[in-house]
Amino acid sequence: MRPFTYTSAENKEQALQAFTATSHYLGGGTNLVDLMKENVERPDQLIDVNNLDYKKITSNENGGLTLGAMLSNSETANNKQVRTNYPLLSMAMLSAATAQIRNMASNGGNLLQRTRCPYFFEVSMPCNKREPGSGCGALNGMNALHAIFGYSDSCIATNPSDMCVALAAIGATVEVQKPDGTSRMIEFTDLHRLPGDQPEKDTTLIPGELITAIHLPKPEFSDHYYYLKIRERSSYAFALLSVAAGLQVESGVINKVGLAMGGVAHIPWKLTKAEEFLVGKKPNQSNFEAAAALEMKDAKPFEANKWKVDMGKNAIVRALTQAYEREV
Repeated sequence: MRPFTYTSAENKEQALQAFTATSHYLGGGTNLVDLMKENVERPDQLIDVNNLDYKKITSNENGGLTLGAMLSNSETANNKQVRTNYPLLSMAMLSAATAQIRNMASNGGNLLQRTRCPYFFEVSMPCNKREPGSGCGALNGMNALHAIFGYSDSCIATNPSDMCVALAAIGATVEVQKPDGTSRMIEFTDLHRLPGDQPEKDTTLIPGELITAIHLPKPEFSDHYYYLKIRERSSYAFALLSVAAGLQVESGVINKVGLAMGGVAHIPWKLTKAEEFLVGKKPNQSNFEAAAALEMKDAKPFEANKWKVDMGKNAIVRALTQAYEREV
């Protein structure tokens, strides 16, 4: 591991003032420390933000909840208000990693975790995300687990988060502190970015910005919800692909839908076409299949990951079916 300095910030002002171009904020460290050990991340300074006062869950003015960014994933997922009003989020978070990792991982850090592409982790291989301009090893390499939506010739990696898929489906907003001391709000679907020709930039955050809170909207999917995670083994593993599905049904008709997929793109992939199609429709197998087919027709798989298209269709249908039947 390369030498680095360590700074423990007692408040946001200290954290923002200490940040430099070669700094990283340190939350639970469940991803960053691993990357440092593998020489993938090489910060000259770590700024510990665990002492900052963003460890609460409070009600917000929109009728929803605000999640502190420094709160652990376990504390968030097991919170009574979250489990009752946002069970889709709780279900997704509890499907991630191990209990030990969830106890350490912070909410803000979860949003910023980096891809698990093997070419990114292996420093002897080319990777534009790790070393811009070096090439994408996965493009013509082993890419069975890679993106089928939104990729570019520069990067075909996928976002690994379960929590983020649920937040995209719910329609959350992220609050960040800017280096000048002011704050700004970012719609969750605008937080992560597609690779384009700058795959080293995972998010739309500017250097030095610090995530302080995640704002959830008024609960809409507390009755009909499901998080489907398909993985190679039932124990700790990242998703081959996943689907977060929330439905609001009244008088036998769908009037609100929240749908997102994981494991298929550089970002949590919002299924907007399927959402729009299902509004006003009856929640049945035929409509679920039509919505899935409509969404997956734009997929552009590689030879090795064509299986994700059919599996994706079936996963969307299954997640929607499970969500609807949960209370019916």
